[in-house]
Amino acid sequence: MPEISKHITLPKIIATGDDRDYSFLRKKGLEYIEQLASDLWTDYNTHDPGITILEMLAYALTDLGARMDMPLENILAPEDEKDSTLGDQFFKALQILPSRPVTTVDYRKLFIDIEGVKNCWLKSFVKPVYVDCKNNRLSYNSDDFKDIEEFTTKFYLQGLYSVLVDFDDFNPDEFPDETAINAEKKRIYDEIKTRYHSNRNLCEDLVHVSEIESHFISVCAQIELNPEVDEELVHAKVLRAIDNYFSPSLKFYSLKQMLAKGYTSEQIFEGPVLKKGFLDSQELKNTDLRTELRLSDIMNLIMNIDGVKVIKEIIIKDCLKKNNESDPWVICVEKGKKPLRCPDSAFSYYKSVLPVNVNHNKVAIYLDEMEKAAKAEQEQARFNMEPELPVGKFLNAGETTTIQNDFPDTFGIGPNGLPSRVEPARKAQSKQLKGYLLFFDQILASYFAHLEKVKDLLSVDNKLRKTYFTKAVKDIKGFSELVAEYPENDDDALSDLLFSELDNRVERKNKIYDHLIARFAEKFSDYAFLMKQLYGVYSEKKILQTKEDFLKDYDQTSMARGNAFNYFRQPNEYLWNTDNVSGVQKRISRLVGIKNYNRRNLSESFVEIYDFLDSDGERAYRWRIRNEADEILLTATENYLNTRLAVKELNLSVAKILETTEEIIIKVFAEEEIVDETILGNLQVQLSENGKYSFNVINQEANPNSAQWVIARQYLYYDSPDKLKSAMLDFIRFMLFVFSEEGIFLIEHILLRPDVTAESVPLGQFIQLCEGDCEGCNPVDPYSYRVTVVLPGWAYRFADSDFRNFLENLIRKELPAHVLARICWAGHRKNQLPDDENDMLQFEKAYREFLFSKTNLEQAQNEEKLTKLINKINKLNSVYPSGRLIDCDDEDEELKGRIILGRTNIGNL
Repeated sequence: MPEISKHITLPKIIATGDDRDYSFLRKKGLEYIEQLASDLWTDYNTHDPGITILEMLAYALTDLGARMDMPLENILAPEDEKDSTLGDQFFKALQILPSRPVTTVDYRKLFIDIEGVKNCWLKSFVKPVYVDCKNNRLSYNSDDFKDIEEFTTKFYLQGLYSVLVDFDDFNPDEFPDETAINAEKKRIYDEIKTRYHSNRNLCEDLVHVSEIESHFISVCAQIELNPEVDEELVHAKVLRAIDNYFSPSLKFYSLKQMLAKGYTSEQIFEGPVLKKGFLDSQELKNTDLRTELRLSDIMNLIMNIDGVKVIKEIIIKDCLKKNNESDPWVICVEKGKKPLRCPDSAFSYYKSVLPVNVNHNKVAIYLDEMEKAAKAEQEQARFNMEPELPVGKFLNAGETTTIQNDFPDTFGIGPNGLPSRVEPARKAQSKQLKGYLLFFDQILASYFAHLEKVKDLLSVDNKLRKTYFTKAVKDIKGFSELVAEYPENDDDALSDLLFSELDNRVERKNKIYDHLIARFAEKFSDYAFLMKQLYGVYSEKKILQTKEDFLKDYDQTSMARGNAFNYFRQPNEYLWNTDNVSGVQKRISRLVGIKNYNRRNLSESFVEIYDFLDSDGERAYRWRIRNEADEILLTATENYLNTRLAVKELNLSVAKILETTEEIIIKVFAEEEIVDETILGNLQVQLSENGKYSFNVINQEANPNSAQWVIARQYLYYDSPDKLKSAMLDFIRFMLFVFSEEGIFLIEHILLRPDVTAESVPLGQFIQLCEGDCEGCNPVDPYSYRVTVVLPGWAYRFADSDFRNFLENLIRKELPAHVLARICWAGHRKNQLPDDENDMLQFEKAYREFLFSKTNLEQAQNEEKLTKLINKINKLNSVYPSGRLIDCDDEDEELKGRIILGRTNIGNL
């Protein structure tokens, strides 16, 4: 029906019964008045001033309701009109929906996206490993155990792959000779290796890349054509159809084309992000290497070409076999090879009974045109890969104005005011009413300000310091006579003035983040419970920081959660002191608030535990904390009998520091005179006799006159309170954002394998089996899909048994289901033990040297470094917190942190 002929009807009932319905709001307001003031106020007629105020407020609320009902893209639109998209509030489709390659189909997509690759296939690399169950040894050569065959078994390494590549046809203009072609092939090989190792799955590896071999098939046919057709064009289509049947080409699609094929967004963006467009996964699966060729399929392809009338005769044969050995209808293709049309294939064409001569130069031109047309179509697929987001219009949802200017002039509160002749009492009443209505003005301004900040509050990268907002009311006549010291040009200051007591930023932002995190089906409830046990008051802030970091990096930690690190051809700085670590390490770190997940020397901590002989000649222990510049920031206040007591006081000091916020320090410096023993949270100022400032860490739960009051000292001195303030703030920021003893090492056992391309290697290069590995139902294979996770057992949280249990369960849950983990809480800080006795330090050194030698695949693997690393891993043992036994029947004993026989689980490997 034409648009002009359509009938338009208006609904008789327009009431919505919500905040957009003026009549509904007025009715509800009257009901509340009757409930609250019926004893004092009974006149609810329209002429009553109180009803006028109610009506004005109801009208203002309909404006707020209408703005809240605006299209979401308008509410979220940025103020800058040049950027009319939804901005950074949400992850875009290409950020959050794809994943790194997981399946063989995903890897094929990744490699076919390389210029010059027509198709490729990922194949398992088969390597048997023989096991001497009597002596717990491994070997690639069965002859090593031929004397004890009755105790020998074998397994095959899993997770190793080789890539077979089918190249595009090389253009003679670009690659005129064999040298140029070989150089191009080498470039493609290198690009495949680079892409694979940049996207390598955990516990998997690539052994080699090679060109697919060909199995030549001859096709001979006599074809009758329709009289009017171009025989050269038909022949070009026949050749292209047969070649594509033998070795299919894949087509890249645009987002619009994929949607037209019926795929959903989740299906389209599944897998890796490609540069050329999208590949249809089903089409890709259909292009796997053929195991057989059928004559009937080829006949169907030829008959479907326009201009072909009938196939008079057609045969196919294996070029490597004699005619009498080939099946006339089906030819089996050798495993691991692609079928290719043999050069001696012959095609004859007829129009009626007359043979037709085909101009092969013209056929070549047609084939070239078809190839160029296909490439031109492919070029279009790489554009517009991101779905179009709704375009919003910035309507300034937070803009507000006073309701007072909308009242009738008889009230005398609008811009016209009262006549000069009215009595002073009338003017005073007007000011009283304006002051009374200012409360409602400010409440409405706050609601509008909150609506304006929705796009920032619900952003995945929320940088707002507050969670309550307001705006200044500016257009009231005589405003300065109503309010003193009103920060009308500083909305932030006004928000602090009105909501500083209400705005529990940490608690409220935690609730907002819980909402956003729940949208990704993630939760932090168990983690939050443990943090409250470990950190007390500071826990809420620690949990908030963890959630912020988790949301900010979620696109990366979710996309690469199953990926390993890239060791291939990396400079040393990308192998050590680097964030080039596995995706699961990053994800686990973000889930538990580990600040620094870089691969680094964990034994070189900011904390130093040292021993010395005291004045009595007794062995004593102390601790100190250094910064990145190796300056001593904090030291212990007394000597301890053992490291356990020293570490206990260290952990208490760190906890007390973290409970002290920057806001507390800024507030005390602004409101108080800084003198000796001024307290700022858990920090106490110390003023020396020569007027220098420093500070201590105190335990306010202890007696101020006891030795337990000051638990740590800072021995750097400052000339003025301003310098002291800066030093305190820098110290708090260092402890909050830099100081950490936590980290993770994840070692993939498949990378510890000896050279799989060798027939035999020294037995010492293999991982040593444990006693009984050949017995029972446990897999004897120590390489395939196995990892060792090494954590610093001395860190504050990592020394807590409850947190260890939580983290061990989390690691096993976050690792891919087929990966088995050995978890080790290892070692000591550097200098706590002699270097040659420190397992963590020795492991770090061996691991670093191994990675430096492993990175170049073209060089022979360093056997010495591999063997050394395996030995160091074998020596790693979990170190558990020291404790003491107590009598459970003694009611005076505190059970926390004690070891109770028969009831304490100290962990497992």
